[in-house]
Amino acid sequence: MENSHILLTEKVIDHIGEKYGVQPEHPWKTYPDYMVFRHEDNKKWFALIMNVSRAKLRLAGSGQVWIVNLKLGDLLLRDMLIQQEGILPGYHIRAGDWVSVLLDGSVEENTVFGLTEKSYQATASRKKQNRIRPPKEWIIPANPKYYDVVGAFEKSQVINWKQSGGVKSGDTVYMYVAAPVSAIMFKCLVTESDIPYNYSGEVSMKKIMKIKLLKKYDPDRFTFDVLKSEYGIFAVRGPRGIPNSLSAALDR
Repeated sequence: MENSHILLTEKVIDHIGEKYGVQPEHPWKTYPDYMVFRHEDNKKWFALIMNVSRAKLRLAGSGQVWIVNLKLGDLLLRDMLIQQEGILPGYHIRAGDWVSVLLDGSVEENTVFGLTEKSYQATASRKKQNRIRPPKEWIIPANPKYYDVVGAFEKSQVINWKQSGGVKSGDTVYMYVAAPVSAIMFKCLVTESDIPYNYSGEVSMKKIMKIKLLKKYDPDRFTFDVLKSEYGIFAVRGPRGIPNSLSAALDR
């Protein structure tokens, strides 16, 4: 076996141990070299390292090659990646969105690490996914009928807001102010989330978050008509993600 195979395989093992605190398991007596890496809480695998013959992978040449099986959580991404050199449909785990990544140097080390991170996130428990996911951008609605958000931001750059499902600290929220404004008016950073709060008025609240004003937009710029015609957003009834094109426009 070529030294490059062994070296990259060892780097992946060390990376998983250092970043996720997970050591390999060897569950099969007949395949003592196979290594499984799993989450401690839900026991799901996020990586499986194997030493497989090139013939079984339908690759040219003879001998064995080290691979790591990873789950992507995205079938479209899988279909795109398996067009690239060194990334194959999942061997041994063919169902769904698993891939097998060759550890022979045909896929760059950082790419392997990045795909391992995707697999770690895709197989994590819901609670862990919410905790480890990277920051996201959201549009959230504000109804002037219930709360004068414009007046609130004139008084303070940090306000409390109803905790929206899926939103967490570090996320960016763009506040869409409903009629009569009907436009995105504010860009805010979520500085704190999941704050217990018990309120049963016009809008019931069990948790709130703190949001800090970062930027204010002209109410004539990102109107509902613009959101609909240019960005395909036809309703803002609750927290929702935003397309990349709108994100870029809001950031300018």
